Amino acid sequence: MAPARQELQHESRCRPSRTVDAWRAAVATRGRHMETPGYRRRTRCGGWGLPRSVSSLAAVGLLCTALTTFICWGQLPPLPWASPAPQRLVGVLLWWEPFRGRGGYPKSPPDCSLRFNISGCRLLTDRAAYGEAQAVLFHHRDLVKELHDWPPPWGARERTDKALVLRVFDDQEGAVTLTGKALETVGSRPPGQRWVWMNFESPSHTPGLRGLAKDLFNWTLSYRTDSDVFVPYGFLYSRSDPTEQPSGLGPQLARKRGLVAWVVSNWNEHQARVRYYHQLSRHVSVDVFGRTGPGRPVPAIGLLHTVARYKFYLAFENSQHVDYITEKLWKNAFLAGAVPVVLGPDRANYERFVPRGAFIHVDDFPNAASLAAYLLFLDRNVAVYRRYFRWRRSFAVHITSFWDEQWCRTCQAVQTSGDQPKSIHNLADWFQR
Repeated sequence: MAPARQELQHESRCRPSRTVDAWRAAVATRGRHMETPGYRRRTRCGGWGLPRSVSSLAAVGLLCTALTTFICWGQLPPLPWASPAPQRLVGVLLWWEPFRGRGGYPKSPPDCSLRFNISGCRLLTDRAAYGEAQAVLFHHRDLVKELHDWPPPWGARERTDKALVLRVFDDQEGAVTLTGKALETVGSRPPGQRWVWMNFESPSHTPGLRGLAKDLFNWTLSYRTDSDVFVPYGFLYSRSDPTEQPSGLGPQLARKRGLVAWVVSNWNEHQARVRYYHQLSRHVSVDVFGRTGPGRPVPAIGLLHTVARYKFYLAFENSQHVDYITEKLWKNAFLAGAVPVVLGPDRANYERFVPRGAFIHVDDFPNAASLAAYLLFLDRNVAVYRRYFRWRRSFAVHITSFWDEQWCRTCQAVQTSGDQPKSIHNLADWFQR
């Protein structure tokens, strides 16, 4: 797969949403009274909105958007996830149970054939089967917490503290470093076995990368398209029957009582998303839900049903990095039937995964006041608002199942890969670029 930088350059032909362009051009021609962002003049009908000519421009813009959607969106390489025939038996050992404790997986491993149409997988949780595994999964967040808990050198009769001692340097980066002897022994593993580094946090929230030993891992598994095992947070897939309803809640406008919703669990005033929220909320009402910050608890009906009552959802990522597009888009917005307003990587990056007319990007506007004016315009122009759901006629949403799907996709990757040896020489340089 081509490097991410090359892909972004290739996609630079995709311009921002023409719906927004048409709206912006119309606003610019409305005279001196429109110099203040967010100003909206009174129409003859007595309502607040844009002139009919603006609505016509918006409609034409959306038609153009539909015609160019597949040109721009088709640049994402196809996901190599087909499993047309039975494959050779492959064992994949999950060394740590991600996030939820140690000492074994709390439930039975998934049936990869039934869940993901991947046959020939033997998913392992018993470390006694370490020597039988073709691949071992190491979750990064657990890696930096369990420095003493590593596989022993293959072929050694016993594990010695001197050989496997790990040291944590108390510095600003919290680097994790293997001592000299450990560097010689930790890489000794069963012949042909691949160690897979698994991580779904952004580089901004991935501590300890700089201290990891060189060539410690053979493969990477993450949301990045240039990973050895690419598993995004979600994706759209073509529905075989265009008449069937897409998965998730439908955009039932009669149920929508609010304009903008945001669910945020980690509130940090230094984050770009929080700073942008403060600017946006000065011009349009935003209902915030979450455990911290100004949010109130999510109602008992649940997150999806709560967001379904709103026309727009702020799918704001906690940091901006290549391909870092999380469940905030796929689940919180798309499944709930709200139009996502995104803040994350640039628009071209989003268009690698979803049609350009399916979302609103904050970068399409010079400031938050201008974005607020556009949301208010869509609120009063239902026909234009509905066009943000046209993608649902052909596509449905798949939400990645953590951690079953990563487990099975690793098995599939081993089945389809060759025997050429590989190691990640500098994991930090790759992931943090």
